Amino acid sequence: MGATVEERPDGLRVEGRTAGKLRGAEIEPHGDHRIAMAFAVAALAATGATVIRNADCAAVSYPAFFDDLERVAER
Repeated sequence: MGATVEERPDGLRVEGRTAGKLRGAEIEPHGDHRIAMAFAVAALAATGATVIRNADCAAVSYPAFFDDLERVAER
């Protein structure tokens, strides 16, 4: 998506807007519900389409995530 990301032992560090506007991308969360949800939110601010493969993994921790995100995005 064009962001500068640093992997850390306990998570990720994502730089703010220094890298410019986010771009749509194809995301493979590898079954990690947190990645699927984080990139779905990032996609709201990105230009172009974002596809999250196997996005249903978000249901592990938040079954209604995409329904709720859709409602928020409509506002």
